[in-house]
Parts: sequence; structure tokens; C-alpha cells
Amino acid sequence: MKKGQLGFLAGTHLVNDLYQGAIPAMLPFLMSQRHYSYAAVSGLAFAASGISSLFQPLFGALSDRKPRPWMVPAGFGTAAFGVMAAGLSGNYLVTWLCVALAGIGIAAYHPPATSQARAAGGSSQQAMSIFSVGGTIGGATAPTLVTLVIGAAGFAGSYLLAIPALVMVILWALKGPWMRSRGHTAAAPLVTGASAKAGAGTGTGTGSGGEGRTDDWRSFARLVALIVGWSIPFVTVTSMVSLHAQRDLGESAAVGAAVLSTYTAAGAAGTLLGGWVGDRYGRMTSVRVGYLVALPALLGVAWAPAFPVLVLSAGVFGVAMFLPFAAQVTLGQDYLPNRPGTASGLTLGLAMAAGGLCSPIFGWLADSSGLPAVFYALFVLFVVPVVIAVRLPDRALHVPGSQSPPLAEPADTHRVQ
Repeated sequence: MKKGQLGFLAGTHLVNDLYQGAIPAMLPFLMSQRHYSYAAVSGLAFAASGISSLFQPLFGALSDRKPRPWMVPAGFGTAAFGVMAAGLSGNYLVTWLCVALAGIGIAAYHPPATSQARAAGGSSQQAMSIFSVGGTIGGATAPTLVTLVIGAAGFAGSYLLAIPALVMVILWALKGPWMRSRGHTAAAPLVTGASAKAGAGTGTGTGSGGEGRTDDWRSFARLVALIVGWSIPFVTVTSMVSLHAQRDLGESAAVGAAVLSTYTAAGAAGTLLGGWVGDRYGRMTSVRVGYLVALPALLGVAWAPAFPVLVLSAGVFGVAMFLPFAAQVTLGQDYLPNRPGTASGLTLGLAMAAGGLCSPIFGWLADSSGLPAVFYALFVLFVVPVVIAVRLPDRALHVPGSQSPPLAEPADTHRVQ
């Protein structure tokens, strides 16, 4: 494991997802200061998340054809510029285009950065969890930063939001010479252009990560279905658990925000815990335990008769939902060893968009039947990904830079002939 490179990549992930979280944090200010309607801010939310999700698999395929490390700083730099320009713009159409540009930058960052993090971390699940939690911290920090900047200086101070990206771009430019001066070398990429072409032509990888291996699209499709089933309750609980505490349990807005904070912090803890469990007991343990524990915790959120029960259930649900997060990323890359960027783009892009696309359906259900009905519906729906998780096969590959030999595949592992 190349700890220095991994830590630096986790820092870039923090900065990138800071801008991913900054866009929804700006929406209330856009409504109050520019008097945008709910429809208008919904359009901005789609520009950020929807367009980002559509572009991310394309950037993944692009990074598979040839390693493009420059896409990492270009991605979070573009995201920062888009967020800054959206704040400084007074025209809705220009604001929409700037937010869309930020979403494209966020999409460009994830596939190459995730592949680099996997290469730097070797076969360690904890390494991927460290990289992942960097993004979680960035997203959690964004509302505070946006409130401090725009709340104090208004949208005229939006240029201050670009400072974290500017600092990280400078560090990225200095990173190469500094590493060479200390004798460090970059981790070998998971896939090369030659191996990607070979994999595309024959189904067999010949490069670093996928040597002698085929792309298992069937298992990968099951993984995407699993993540779709993960994202729907995750997004819905994130958007409604605070309202549940206020409207159904009679708590204040501050207490409702505390529930959401507990849920977010538990997710970060679950990401790190999942990496440790994956290294010690195998990554399929973190996947299966996570889903099996999340199911009754979600029922606790729906049933909660009092605030302490809701807090406990939300905390357990947050930990359990993020326990398999790092394992799901590495599984996708191992199912498609010749296309790790495509795997990252699809698992982190299109599959994750499902939660946002389904949000209006659960909003309608909340209006008509109340929030508890939403959580009970999520509980029933979540049974499907739990079943998929229990039956999902492992597929262990040797990753360049790993100190451990490749793990043997279990007998039930599906192979594409």
C-alpha cells in the first residue's frame, strides 16, 4: 500500500465532493436571495446530479482507453469554477449552465481517481474505505462552508469557495517533483490502453489488473442492481429523516438536523469499519453483514415511537449502509478487470442516480400517506437488494502494488467463458 499517495488522493476526494455537496447547500440561498421557485431549484439539482451521473460512465470509458491522471485535478478544478460562477451569476440560464459544468467536472474526477486509489491501495479494502471517506467528509463539510461564505458575504463572495480547489491544484502540481526527489514512484495503473483494447477485442485482459481474466458483465449487472437498491433508501432517508423527527415526533428543527448529522457521521464511520472488516474477514462479509443489519435498522426508522429510537435506528442504518461501500467499488473493478474506469463510472454514476430519480415518487407518497408510509415502503423495497447481496459472488484479482497474493475465488463464483 502506498500510504502517501492514498492519503493525497483522499484529500483530492474531499475537495471534489466538497463541491458536490456545495450545490445542494446553495439552493436555499438561491431561493431566499434570488427568489427561485421550487421548480427552478429542482432544475438546478438535476443539472448537478443528473448530468453528472450521465457523464460519469463516459469519463470512465475514456480513462480506460489510456491512463489520464490529469483528469483528477481538471475534474475538481472544473467543479470549483462551476460552483463559483453559479454563485456570481445573476441569470438563471447561466446559473444552470454553470451548475451543469460543475457536475461534469465532478463526473470527470471520480473514475480516474478511484482507479488510482485502487492501484495505490493494492488489495486492501481499508485503503479504498480511506479514499471513500475523504469524499464523505468533503460532502459533510460543504453546508458549513457555504453557510459561512454566502451567509456572511452573499453570493458576491462566491469566489472564496474556489480556494480549496486552488490549493489542491497547486499541491497536485508540486506532488510529482516532490515524489521524484524522495525516490517515490507512482502506483501502476489498473489497466493500460493495450489491455483495454485486448479486453475489448477478446474479453481477456493482458495488462496489469486484468491479466488472463474476462469481464464478468453478468455479475457486474447484479452489482449495479444491488447499488440501485442501495441508493433509493439512502437518498430518501437522507432527505426525509430530519422531517420525520420534526413532523411525526414533534421535535425542533435543530433536533431534526442532529438526527441527520448522526446519520451522516455514522456513514463515515461505517465506511472505515467496512474497510477493516473487508481486510480481516473478506469483503463479502462487509457486503452481506451491511445489508442484513441495514434491513431491521430501516424498520426501526419507520417504527420509531420516540426520538431516542429514531436516533439509534438512524445511526445503525448509516453504519450498515456504508459498511459495504468500499467493497462494492472494488467488486465492480474486479468484475470488469479490463475496464476499471467504466466500472467506477457506472457504479458511482448511473446506479447512484436512481435514488434521485425515485425521489418524486416517495415525495408523492409522503404527501398522500405520511412519512412513516415512505419508510415502510422502503423497507419492503430493500428486501430485494438484501437478497442480491447474500447471493452476490466474489471475484478476487491481484492488484499491482499489493503485497498479498491473489485470493482464490469461491466455488460459486460466476465466470464468463
